[in-house]
Amino acid sequence: MKKIATIFLFISLLFETLNGVKAGFLCINGTLLANSSYGQNRNSVFSSLASQVITNRGFYNASLNSVHAVALCRRGYERQACINCVEKAIQLIKNICSNGVESFNWNGDDADHVSCLVRTTNHSTFQKLDLGPATLDESPLNIGSSAKNMTLFRQEWEATVNRTLEAATVNTSASVLKYYGVANAEFVEFPNVYMMMQCTPDITSGECKSCLEECVTYFRDVSWGKQGGTVGRPSCLFRWDLYPFYGAFANITRVPAPPGPLIPQAHAISVTSLKGDTFLANSSYGQNRDSLFSSLASQVITNRGFYNASLNSVRAVALCRRGYERQACINCVEKAIRLIKTSCSDRVESFDWDGDDADQVSCLVRTTNHSTFQKLDLGPATIDASPVNIDSSTKNMTLFRHEWEATVNRTLEAAIVNTSASVLKYYGVANAEFVEFPNVYMMMQCTPDITSGECKTCLEECVTYFRDVSWGKQGGTVGRPSCLFRWDLYPFYGAFANITRVPAPPGPLIPQEQAISVTSLKGTIIAIVVVPTVIHLFVLLGLIRAYRQIKKSKDETSEEDCISDSQFMLRFDLSMVLLATRDFSPENKIGQGGFGSVYKVKKTCIKSLDRSKILSYENCFYGILPSGQEIAVKRLTRGSGQGEMEFKNEVLLLTRLQHRNLVKLLGFCSEGEEDILIYEHVPNSSLDHFIFNEEKRVLLTWNVRYRIIEGVARGLLYLHEDSQLRIIHRDLKASNILLDADMNPKVSDFGMARLFNMDQTKGVTRRRVGTFGYMPPEYVKNGRFSAKTDVYSFGVVLLEMITGQNNKNYFESLGLPAYAWKCWVAGEAASIIDPVLSRTPTNEILRFIHIGLLCVQENVAKRPTMSLVIQWLGSDTIAIPLPTIAAFTTTELHRTDAMNQAKGEAGTLSLNKLSVSELSPR
Repeated sequence: MKKIATIFLFISLLFETLNGVKAGFLCINGTLLANSSYGQNRNSVFSSLASQVITNRGFYNASLNSVHAVALCRRGYERQACINCVEKAIQLIKNICSNGVESFNWNGDDADHVSCLVRTTNHSTFQKLDLGPATLDESPLNIGSSAKNMTLFRQEWEATVNRTLEAATVNTSASVLKYYGVANAEFVEFPNVYMMMQCTPDITSGECKSCLEECVTYFRDVSWGKQGGTVGRPSCLFRWDLYPFYGAFANITRVPAPPGPLIPQAHAISVTSLKGDTFLANSSYGQNRDSLFSSLASQVITNRGFYNASLNSVRAVALCRRGYERQACINCVEKAIRLIKTSCSDRVESFDWDGDDADQVSCLVRTTNHSTFQKLDLGPATIDASPVNIDSSTKNMTLFRHEWEATVNRTLEAAIVNTSASVLKYYGVANAEFVEFPNVYMMMQCTPDITSGECKTCLEECVTYFRDVSWGKQGGTVGRPSCLFRWDLYPFYGAFANITRVPAPPGPLIPQEQAISVTSLKGTIIAIVVVPTVIHLFVLLGLIRAYRQIKKSKDETSEEDCISDSQFMLRFDLSMVLLATRDFSPENKIGQGGFGSVYKVKKTCIKSLDRSKILSYENCFYGILPSGQEIAVKRLTRGSGQGEMEFKNEVLLLTRLQHRNLVKLLGFCSEGEEDILIYEHVPNSSLDHFIFNEEKRVLLTWNVRYRIIEGVARGLLYLHEDSQLRIIHRDLKASNILLDADMNPKVSDFGMARLFNMDQTKGVTRRRVGTFGYMPPEYVKNGRFSAKTDVYSFGVVLLEMITGQNNKNYFESLGLPAYAWKCWVAGEAASIIDPVLSRTPTNEILRFIHIGLLCVQENVAKRPTMSLVIQWLGSDTIAIPLPTIAAFTTTELHRTDAMNQAKGEAGTLSLNKLSVSELSPR
C-alpha cells in the first residue's frame, strides 16, 4: 500500500510539472525516526514557517534545538501565493524526505506567479555558501528544431546569462531579497529567451555569483539543447525558458536582441584614475573621501539627482540620468563608489560613468582635491566600444554615416537646451528607425553646473573621439569628467520608453545619367536665386507673426511650448489616427466622459493611405505603432474647446513621467479642432468597473486589492517625491485607476494635475477641480491644495476598496470617510468590510481601515505622507498612530459649490459618474 501511495505521489508531481509547476527537491543525507525529538522539532518549525517568511519580508531563518530551517520567496511575491508555495514545499519534503535530516526544495508555480525555497539541516547554514548537490528539471523538448543557427542562438543565450547574472549579484541592500535578477531577449529568427536567477540573501555577492555560475555550468554540461530548464542548489536557483514564468517578467524592459552578436552592456563603463597625486589608505584624505562616500548615494536622491560635496580638501560629485528610479540611482552610485575604491584606491582624482541596462540607470561619481563646480573639465576621455563591427549588417556605410550624424545633431540639440525646471538640465536622447540599416539609439548628458556652451563643447569632443578611435563599431560610450555620450543599436538605460520615434528619411535618389541642357541650367540658376529669396521671406513673416503672438499672450505661448517641447513621445498625424480608428468608428469606442470619447485601436487592414479605399483590405497592422502595440485613443470633445488646458497639461506632465503604476502616454495629435491623446491600452478598464459591480467584485480577492492599493500608493509617491517633478494629481478616484491584464493598477487622467516647484509644498487656487467626495474640505472651501490633497483622495479610495461601496452612495449623508470613522469610534469597524473578504483575517483588514482613516483626517497636518503610508502597508510591526476625526465634507461640498456659483467663481467639480473626469462646466 505504501508503494502504491509513493507511485501516486510521483505521478501527481509529474502531472504538476507538465502544468508549469517546478518542484526541484532533494533529500541529502541522514535519517530520523518519525516520532523522534528531531522530527517533532522539525514539524514545530514547519508549522509557522510560511507565516514567518511573510512577516520577515520574504526570507526567514529559524532554529529549534538542532533543527535549522530556511524559507525564501521570489522578489515581488504575492503574499498568499508565497504562503501557498512554502506550505507546498514543506508538504513535499514531508512526503518525499520524511526521514531525511537534510533536504531542500526549490518549488514554483507559473499559474500562481511564485517560486520559493524551503531547506532543513541539522546544523547552521546561515551566511554559509552551500553548492551541495544540484537538482535539475529540464524540458523534454529539444530547441534545435526551432533555431536555425544554434551557434548564434548560443551567443545570445550567453549574453542573456551575463545580463541576468549581473542583475542578480548586485547587493540591493534596501531589499531583504537582494540577490535576484531577471532578463529576457526577444528574437525574430530564434525563440525568445526568459531567464531568472536568485540566491539566498545571507551569502555575499561573490558567493552568489559563484553559486549561479555553477548552476549555469551544470545546465550547459548536462542539458544544453533543451527548451528550458531549472537548476537548484541549496544557496541559489537558475531557471530559463522560452516563455515567461513565475510572473517575473511583467515589468521588466523587453530587450530585442540585436541582429548581430552584440556584447551585453552591464556597463561599468569607465573607471578612470587621473594622473597625479596619490594618498595613503589611512591618511586624512582617504578618511575624508570615505566619509563623503558614505552619504553620497542618499544625498544625490535628496538633491534631485545631482550633488556636489566637499570635506576639507576632498571634493565629490554624483549625478544620475534624468528619469531615474530612486533605488536604481542609489545602487548605481554605490556601485560606482565601490569601483573607484577598488580601481582607484589610492588616487586623489578619479571619475566613473557607470550604468546598467537591466536597472535602467546611468550615473557619474567623481572625486578631486580641488573644486570643480561650474568648471568644464574635458580631462582624459574613457571609451567603451563594441568589439563587433557594423559593416556586416549595413549595405551602405556612407549613407548610414549620414543618418548617424543627423541623429548626433538632434541629440546634441536636445541635450544642450537649458531646461531650468529640472536639476538635470543637460540631457538628450534620440533615435532613428531604419529599414535597410540597424536602428540607432543615442544619449548625451552633462553635469548641470556648467554652461550650455560648455556642455556642447564637451559632447562634441566625445563624439569626435568616438569617430577618430572607434568608428565602424556597433555602438560605444565615451565619458569625460563633465559629460557622457553613448549610442547603440538597441535601447539602453530605459531611456527610450517615451521618446519620439523618428523614421529616418529615405535614402537619396540615384541621379540618372542625362545631358544637361541649356534650359535645365537656366532653370537651376533661377531656382538657386528664387528659392532662397522665397524661403527668407516666409521665415521673416513667420518671425513677425510669432513675435506678435508672444506679445499678445505670454501664457498661451508658454502652453504651446509645453506641447512642442514634448520631444520624448510620438506626435501623430491626424490622418493616421483617423485611419487607425476608422474615422472614430462607434465599433471601436470603449468609453465616454466629460473630456471626450476613448477608442481602442484594434487590428486594422489598409490598402493605401487613401481613406476612400479603406474597405479594400490588403496590408494589416496593429494600432499605429511600429511595435504593433494595442493603444487607446482619447479624443477631446470636438469643436467645443473642452479641456484645452487639461489636454496641454497632460501632454506636458506625462511626457516627463515614467512609472509602472502610471498610465503611459505614447503620443498625441493636435491638428485643427482635434486634440487627441494616445495611451497604452489597459485591457481591464478602470477599478470602478470591478469594485462597484456586484458580479465582478468577487474577482477582487484580498491579494488583488492589496496589490492595487499598494500600487496606487507607489504611483502617488513617485509623483510627490521620486520623479524629477513634484506633482499633485488632484483627481484620484476609482474611475481614474486603470487595471492591466494582471490587475496591476495604473493611475490615469492627469488633466487636472498641478506641477509644483521642488521647494514648494502647497498652493492656493480659485479654480477648484476634482470630484465630489474625493476632495478634502480645505480644498473645497478655501482652494488650498498640497500632496495631502492626494493623500485624502487615496484614503477615500482605500476605504472604497475595503467596503466595496461607492462614496457617492453616502453622498446625501455623512460620506464614506465620516461613516467609517463613526463605525471605528463605536468599535464596529468590522461591520463595513466587504462580505467578499470574509475569508481574509479581520485584523489585517482592520489595519487597512486604520490607515485609510489616517489619510482622511480633517486635520491636514496629521495626514501621513505617501512614503509613510507605504511603510504602513508593507509592515505588520510598525506602530501606527490613532486617527483623529475624519473630514465631514459632503454637506460642505454642496454649500461651498453653491457659494462659488453665487460669487461667479470657476468651480470644476464632477459627480464621478464617468470613467473620464468631467473637468469643468462647459
